[in-house]
Amino acid sequence: MRYSKTLLAAAGLAFSASAFSAGQGTPEEAHDLVVKAVAYYKANGQEAAMAALNDMNGQFVDRDLYVFVHDDKGVYYAIAPKQKFIGKNLSRIRDANGKFIVQEQIDALATSDSMWQEYHWENPVTRKIQLKKTYCEKAGGLQFCAGAYASN
Repeated sequence: MRYSKTLLAAAGLAFSASAFSAGQGTPEEAHDLVVKAVAYYKANGQEAAMAALNDMNGQFVDRDLYVFVHDDKGVYYAIAPKQKFIGKNLSRIRDANGKFIVQEQIDALATSDSMWQEYHWENPVTRKIQLKKTYCEKAGGLQFCAGAYASN
C-alpha cells in the first residue's frame, strides 16, 4: 500500500501531538532508556544500535525522551531528533545559558561510569528551551545519554 508524503507527514504530526499529550518523560524514564540502549548496543553491536537509536519512530524515542550518543571527543553517533549533528564534534556546544554541555559530559565520564547533568535545551516536541535533567553512561568507548525536560 502506498501513502502520500502529505498523509505520512500529517500522521507524524498527529503522533507527535498525541505522544506529548500522553505526558512528558521523567528523569527515571530517561535513566531506564539509557540502560535499555546500552543493553541493546552490547547485544547487537554499534551499527545496529546506532540505526535503532536514530529511528524517530523506534524504541529509543518516547514522547520527548530520546537517546543520544557521542564518543569521548564529542563526535555524535546518534541523536534522532537532530540527525544533522551525527558525525560532528559538538564538544564546544553550549546550552541556552552558555554551559559547555557535551564537554561537561566528557569530563565527568572520564572518571566515572555514569553521571547526571542539568542544562537548558530545546524540547523536540514543544520547540521551547526547557531545563533538561540528563543521565549519561559509558559503554564501549561511547557515551549514551537521555534527558527529561522540566515543565515550564
